[in-house]
Amino acid sequence: MPTPKMHEHELSIDQALVEQLVAGQFPQWSGLPVRHASSAGTDNAMFRLGDTMVVRLPRIDWAAESVVHEQTWLPVVGPRLPVATPVPLGMGEPAYGYPWRWSVYTWLDGVNPSTGDLTEQLVRDLADCLNAIHALDIPGGPVNTRGFGFAARDEATRTSIAEMAGMVDTAAVTAVWNEAFTLPPCRPPGTWIHSDTAPGNLLVRDGRLVGLIDFAGVSRGDPAVDLGLAWNLLPARLRPAFREQLDVDDATWLRSRAWALSQACLQLPYYHETNKPLAAQARYVIGEVLADARAA
Repeated sequence: MPTPKMHEHELSIDQALVEQLVAGQFPQWSGLPVRHASSAGTDNAMFRLGDTMVVRLPRIDWAAESVVHEQTWLPVVGPRLPVATPVPLGMGEPAYGYPWRWSVYTWLDGVNPSTGDLTEQLVRDLADCLNAIHALDIPGGPVNTRGFGFAARDEATRTSIAEMAGMVDTAAVTAVWNEAFTLPPCRPPGTWIHSDTAPGNLLVRDGRLVGLIDFAGVSRGDPAVDLGLAWNLLPARLRPAFREQLDVDDATWLRSRAWALSQACLQLPYYHETNKPLAAQARYVIGEVLADARAA
């Protein structure tokens, strides 16, 4: 069966297509079984290839642009981090009606963390990993402009807030979003950032952070973009320990809260019917941000 659709114009991608693509372009792996891999991601379809590899295929045009980018910068950034990251093994070309490049990576074992099984050790692992990314001294690299101001995100965020009427306290959300524009901005070029440290991109085993995946947006930018997991994963009781371990100032911390809020605002109405777990997670983030703002 094709992977379930979450976007109006996304492609149907099924096991048969992946088998064709692999056999046609990587015949050395053509005898390996292909099976759909469960993933929290919304932009790419994932299929296991044998026991040690995964095929990652963009579902939608905007994700296709990141394939070459990720294969270029992941081998540079990944080995410098304190946790495992995928290793690119091949980049496929368009074929059999599939219009974009696609990737084969090593498969990393682990599970996504959930709020219920977090420990202070795992929180320290998360902070240490982010500190390591933000301290990288690698010349060059693309700049992620969204991290240097909220203006470009303003219209979309306010439109989404209006669409959430009846779902959340939109007046309170608007008030927190308005405060974001009073914060000191990050000065370009910022630091290296992962740019999508959602729980679905974190891998945990035996209570420790062991892996980080999805480097489609790795770039230079505002480190605040990476800290949203303080509200989309950590409960309030563990947030202070995470904040204390991080090498960031107060303005960066508050910008990260605003970015987490904006992301959740865009996700809740967009995925309200097509990805209910993600929509529920977005609602949770909004609630945590509002509670945090009230307690400040």
